Amino acid sequence: MPNGVRLFVAYGVVVLALIGLALPGIVSLAVEAPVTGPGLVAMLLLAYTVFTLTLVLQRKRAAYWFALGLSSLTLPVVAGLLLLGALPWAVVGGALAVGLFIGLAQPAARRYFDQV
Repeated sequence: MPNGVRLFVAYGVVVLALIGLALPGIVSLAVEAPVTGPGLVAMLLLAYTVFTLTLVLQRKRAAYWFALGLSSLTLPVVAGLLLLGALPWAVVGGALAVGLFIGLAQPAARRYFDQV
């Protein structure tokens, strides 16, 4: 497995962990209203992340584009951190975004996804 794909899998696991940490708050919102915006976004992100990681581990060709899509979610986070004035965290997030995009753009990472 190329290093860019390893970085992406680690990023995906962190996203899943953050969703898991946010679930108690989302469930408490669901007690008051069955469908909430944060709940809907969290469930969509959870489904997309699990589906993408499953495709990546199976080395499917479609996984490359799904991985790029999930990696693009780092950009709004970096912008939000900049707006909040958390410059050190924004730099870390920006470095992660650059690492993900460069790592996935490498020819070895593209060749990794060879299953139909």
